[in-house]
Amino acid sequence: MSTSKPLVIAAFEGWNDAGDAASDAVALIATTWGATPVATLDPELYYDFQVNRPVLERVGDGTTLAWPATRISVATSPVTKRQFLLVQGIEPSMRWRHYCAEILAATAPWEPELVVGVGALLADAPHTRPIPVQTTSEQAAVRERYSIEQSEYTGPVGILSVLAQAAADRGIGGMSVWAAVPHYVAQPPSPKATLALLSALEHVLGEPLPVADLVDEARAWQRGVDELAGEDPEISEYVHQLEEAKDTVELPEASGDAIAAEFERYLRRRDPGEGRER
Repeated sequence: MSTSKPLVIAAFEGWNDAGDAASDAVALIATTWGATPVATLDPELYYDFQVNRPVLERVGDGTTLAWPATRISVATSPVTKRQFLLVQGIEPSMRWRHYCAEILAATAPWEPELVVGVGALLADAPHTRPIPVQTTSEQAAVRERYSIEQSEYTGPVGILSVLAQAAADRGIGGMSVWAAVPHYVAQPPSPKATLALLSALEHVLGEPLPVADLVDEARAWQRGVDELAGEDPEISEYVHQLEEAKDTVELPEASGDAIAAEFERYLRRRDPGEGRER
């Protein structure tokens, strides 16, 4: 029997999920550990269906509509027997505070001790180097227990930050794990970033997590990007410049300032109207 309280691990498609790296990480845990659904949030309350439209699916001779949804499932680590509450969904369009309150209410019966938000952002990072990952918390007790940093970022945030704050307001620990995905290969999947996120979570939490075939997929992904870059002299030179810039900074993946700077660049890419330097 595990003596550790359950953990909540959450990832949301969209703004927080470059290359689908974060949502793929949580989905892999859910699939490998055979997670059991325990709750689904009503999409009518939280989504603009002109932004996140329902999808028509063929089932046998008929059809069905799949609506954007947030699902909560529970899985048990086969090694430590610790329970994980997995939150998978799309970042909502509205009522963020109510949305986070409903997630925390749905997970409350398990009395989780920590909410871990998993995210990915686009960055000026070379695909040939280790994917930078930053793990932070705004709570001193969490930082001390897990030997992690406090983020120095200020600016617009996604649903992960709102969920972490909502958890803190209820006396639950909060932690964020972000991977920096090379922006020139942003199309999903991004197995190297997914692997980096799971490896970081495993290291910080001390919980063995499933990686399935991600190691081989990450190597194949890098070889594929190498081939594409080799066919375009401009991209090849750009990657070389990124490598030089990254290699001149000692342990760039551990730099909070570097991740914050990448995050600001990511925001400017997502909103061209705010692309001017402030």
